Amino acid sequence: MRIAVAGASGMIGRALLPALHAGGHEVIQLVRRTPRTADEHRWDPQHRRIDPTLLRDADAVVNLAGVGVGDRRWNERHKQAVLSSRVDTTATLSEALADVASAEPDRPRVLLNGSAVGWYGDTGDRVVDESDPAGDDFLARVCVAWEGATTPAADAGVRVTNLRTGLVLGHGGLLGRMLPLFRAGLGGRLGSGRQYVPWISQADEVGAICFLLTHPVAGPVNLSGPEPVTNAGFTAALGRVLHRPTALPVPRPALRIVLGEFADVAVLAGQRAVPTRLTEAGYRFAHRDVDSALRAAVARP
Repeated sequence: MRIAVAGASGMIGRALLPALHAGGHEVIQLVRRTPRTADEHRWDPQHRRIDPTLLRDADAVVNLAGVGVGDRRWNERHKQAVLSSRVDTTATLSEALADVASAEPDRPRVLLNGSAVGWYGDTGDRVVDESDPAGDDFLARVCVAWEGATTPAADAGVRVTNLRTGLVLGHGGLLGRMLPLFRAGLGGRLGSGRQYVPWISQADEVGAICFLLTHPVAGPVNLSGPEPVTNAGFTAALGRVLHRPTALPVPRPALRIVLGEFADVAVLAGQRAVPTRLTEAGYRFAHRDVDSALRAAVARP
């Protein structure tokens, strides 16, 4: 396949590109800076601009672009950047795909577009899958707008799959920021620890994306492991894997002081999300439990 990838410089994108090449696919990268290699092509999603010829011969587009949700303390400016970076990139690609699809309506195309389990809001200990409605907090509203921006492509007959991703356990990301504390024996549960963590190993995140390129699954798909755990369970598992104590919990008030609104929406809240549609489609997980996923993540690359 000829596959265009947006957001290839992020943690997931950096792991995905080698897997796509290993699968024999031709990959073009969409970048916002000056291209450095022949497979990089510049676009300007902030202003909804893309060379229409870039996607003309693309069989698939994988869109992983978006400002990091937890990169800094939330304020209105950062929240707007989180929203607009996702909606603008998605709308630009979706509208461009709709244009090329209208010219070749019989050619199958697919858009695998980023989303997040934050769609569901805080679900407590209730199990949720792709049939459940959206929540009403900030991240849920972002996800609704994010997925909604794919409508032009879907209306034009492009198969659109929304990748509702959980916490990806790999080299980098949130886990990468946590590891120094846990390796020093300073890790612990966050708040009560009862909030659920819908984790997925990096290998399965990449494996599921590659799987969905060729399996006809449209609509939302939870990219999360089959056995979500509570934050307390996740903390204990990470301690076991690192052979370190995890006896220093971070109380809820301290998290709110340090992180502000982000603590309530993304740290002290959680989703007991399960990958119903991915499992029904026949995907086989490399890591079915959090201990094995964490062992793979903390192994030296």
